[in-house]
Amino acid sequence: MDGTVWLTVAAVVAVGLAIAAAVLLVRVFKARRLLLDAGIPVRDKALFWVAVLYTVSPVDLVPDPVYLDDIGVLLLALRSLHAAAASRLPGNPPGKEADSVPDLPGRGR
Repeated sequence: MDGTVWLTVAAVVAVGLAIAAAVLLVRVFKARRLLLDAGIPVRDKALFWVAVLYTVSPVDLVPDPVYLDDIGVLLLALRSLHAAAASRLPGNPPGKEADSVPDLPGRGR
């Protein structure tokens, strides 16, 4: 393979990573209102902040240039936070998907 193929592959990977990071950043900003809610257990809030610290820290479980483990840890923390919010809403079945959680009462967008 010549240099242009490697450059193209690197560009595609970089664009994919940028898109994943942008989506994750939007989800983190949407989750900030859940962090202010008193009904969410402290354990889930702490898990979120630990995941954010792990994401920005230079220490990695899997040293890689695309931050797959960082993104995975943060996504798991966001899922836990949304599941905690879903479980405290009345009439929400336990198996309901966390992404379909409506806005919490008293909280606007």
